[in-house]
Amino acid sequence: MDKTLPDLATAVAGIEDGMSVMIGGFGGSGAPIELIHALIDRFLATGHPKNLTVINNNAGNGHVGLAALIEQGLVAKLICSFPRSSDPVVFTEAYKAGSVALELVPQGTLAERIRAGGAGIPAFYTPTSYGTLLAEGKPVEEFDGRFYVQERWLKADYALVKAHRGDTLGNLTYRMAARNFGPLMCMAAARAIVQVSELVQPGAIDPEAVITPGIFVQGVVEVPDPAQEEALNRANAHHPEVPA
Repeated sequence: MDKTLPDLATAVAGIEDGMSVMIGGFGGSGAPIELIHALIDRFLATGHPKNLTVINNNAGNGHVGLAALIEQGLVAKLICSFPRSSDPVVFTEAYKAGSVALELVPQGTLAERIRAGGAGIPAFYTPTSYGTLLAEGKPVEEFDGRFYVQERWLKADYALVKAHRGDTLGNLTYRMAARNFGPLMCMAAARAIVQVSELVQPGAIDPEAVITPGIFVQGVVEVPDPAQEEALNRANAHHPEVPA
């Protein structure tokens, strides 16, 4: 039952070519920077994994985290809501070059598609996107005089998530807005790997405070002082580091 992982390299070792990976975070809030960078380091050392489908709220900023994942060529397709954020230069250039595909999903629909994947609901109907390009090719039904678009669930091979506290059984709490997509992604992925700022023993977290039960988590790695995307970008950081 102990789901503790010894290091970040071990945490991402199971992600292989062509897999789908959900990555938590709303911009930099809740972004698992260290797990993402460990995945990049593995790619630089071995050439794998590549051709990933990544599911995230946005497309990354600067040259760290998700943006670095795209910049290093690991991502073949991105499913997200906001590809145009504060500094999306990496994604923009990759998209214009045709090296990464984009599936644009309204934010509420994205969250519900992930939730449906975790709940075992293969499809649902929403009025969002009806009559727009995003609804093209999708089934449409009328309910009580209003038209609704059918959307399919989203599931993934892996989820990479950042939490605040976790115990060795995988029970998690989150810090404020960093909670965002994390709980849903843990439910929707076949394997959820979580970095936590503090790893504690079972019983140290009040059961009433647990947000994600350990049944939805397959691995936990402690990262005591996690990086924040915005702070890295203010420092003009790159991953991997650019030689001076």
